[in-house]
Amino acid sequence: MSRKIHLALHPYGVGGPGQHGLWKDPGVAKNASIDINYYIQQAQAAEHALFDALFVVDSQFIDATYPAHYLNRLEPLTLLSAVATHTRHLGLVGTASSTYNSPFNLARRFGSLDHISGGRAGWNVVTSFDTGTSRNYGLEEHLDYATRYGRALEAVRVVQGLWDSYEDDAFPADVERGVFLDPSKLHALNHRGEHFRVDGPLNLSRSPQGQPVIFQAGVSEEGRDLAAQVAEGIYAPGGSLADAQAYYADIKRRTAEAGRDPDHIKIFIHGAPVVRGTDEAARQRARDIIAEDDDFGRNVALLGRAFGAHDFSQYDLDAPFPDVAHLAEKGGRTGAAKIIERARTEGLTLRQVVETFSDRRSSPFVGAPVTVADTIERWFAAGTFDGINLAFRNNEDLTWFVDAVVPLLRKRGLFRTEYTSDTLRGNLGLPIPANRHTRARNLVDA
Repeated sequence: MSRKIHLALHPYGVGGPGQHGLWKDPGVAKNASIDINYYIQQAQAAEHALFDALFVVDSQFIDATYPAHYLNRLEPLTLLSAVATHTRHLGLVGTASSTYNSPFNLARRFGSLDHISGGRAGWNVVTSFDTGTSRNYGLEEHLDYATRYGRALEAVRVVQGLWDSYEDDAFPADVERGVFLDPSKLHALNHRGEHFRVDGPLNLSRSPQGQPVIFQAGVSEEGRDLAAQVAEGIYAPGGSLADAQAYYADIKRRTAEAGRDPDHIKIFIHGAPVVRGTDEAARQRARDIIAEDDDFGRNVALLGRAFGAHDFSQYDLDAPFPDVAHLAEKGGRTGAAKIIERARTEGLTLRQVVETFSDRRSSPFVGAPVTVADTIERWFAAGTFDGINLAFRNNEDLTWFVDAVVPLLRKRGLFRTEYTSDTLRGNLGLPIPANRHTRARNLVDA
């Protein structure tokens, strides 16, 4: 098999959504989410295993019911800039909202990370769905879906335009001629759009990979269309093998219809492998993890995130699921719609909805090393992913996977034996985007 699996590591400190008991684990430092040494150690472990990237998520609104990791964590770009100085090959992907950031600021921050890391930066483009975030940025109401995704597309295009402000040979730095910059190779953007007015140019040259890699995690129709137009990496929802196959095929189809090469978009599914010496030992470990995280009160709060951080604790748990359809448009619409539809068709109470949608299924990648390797190979061959975004309970679980499963994937020719590039694009097999101004000049000259 010529295709190779891509692997990314997603650390979540003291515990993200649904991981309510992780902070109690004796193997997890209580300050992990704000300890830069934790992230450096995670990144170095991933790089030692030849993973493609470290992925850091973010949100900008909390209340006391939020997951432990959300309550107290580092800003992604600051974090990744520090990690960059302790790694050489690992890609560094940070989340930043297109809804609550200006394109110029995004272009400069991610461009800076790209230079600091020598061409290893990636931007995970999100539109935000916590209504509380809007009030942290001076807005009373969160933007609706159409506005958020229209703004996101325009923001990405503006950022990419700013990253092309300088052509690659703009700085001759010729001492004899006294010429540092060739001004003909510097270009203002002069963008005037529906959501943004940005003159430019950006005061930062292109990095060794040309531009940071664009990631996205769209599930809705708007999200999938955005991905097809601009994404080079996708964080997919996963689910069953059939669900993953359908999503993979849909994104690749949309990408081709958008006039892009489907091979130039890499789809990562979420994976939380649990590996032990035997299948039964691994299954028991997986059951223990689920039991550790069983917290009904926090699951009630977690349900509210799909509805723009709505407070469901105000309702009678044993009454029919409340009419909150109007909140879905400014929350996580796709997930919220599934919840509403199931509650309606099955006549579920609020308590039953919480229990149903917080019922964590064990990862498909659970078992002895050969079992997990077999499952990964089967899913990969079935066309469900190009890579896996891996999340581990603690360092012991990470070590089991790296030491016992990764060698099997290498032996089967499914995973690299060495890095082939110093850039994230290079290791993902993505092309360096040509500078638009150089390309235009070449077309004229031709």
